[in-house]
Amino acid sequence: MRTPLPSMSRCPRRITVGIAGTALIGAVLAPPALAGPTPTTTGAAGVATAPVQQPKGAQPYVFSYGYNNHLSLGGGNFTVGGRVYVVVKLNSGATHYGKWVVARLGQHNPGGTFHVETHIPYHCPPGKNGYARGYDAATGTWSPKLPVSVCVRFD
Repeated sequence: MRTPLPSMSRCPRRITVGIAGTALIGAVLAPPALAGPTPTTTGAAGVATAPVQQPKGAQPYVFSYGYNNHLSLGGGNFTVGGRVYVVVKLNSGATHYGKWVVARLGQHNPGGTFHVETHIPYHCPPGKNGYARGYDAATGTWSPKLPVSVCVRFD
């Protein structure tokens, strides 16, 4: 009489049950917009067409860091291969630095990224008296204002 050998581990069964449970919970809690088909509209020729909706991408952003004692700027979520205008302005609105760069595919930041070193000294004592922004020319969107310190000489 032959008896089946007991399983050495219950780990594969637990993994399978865990994955199935997660999938079931995800299907139950899915938003209705994702669960059903998209509504159709009738075009001019009377043919039913699905509405064209572009998914909204993440907003572009700019960050600052110091390199060679200069203010350096980087950014992400820009159009890959697109032109980006990087600008540093005083809070009064006067432009202190501006440069066109090309956003490249980055390894650590999402979307198109750039890194540029300005001529502005890093760490100025008066505090955050200006801001930096990036303009994505392909989409026509500005990144949010990033407060930065801009050293200004008074002669």
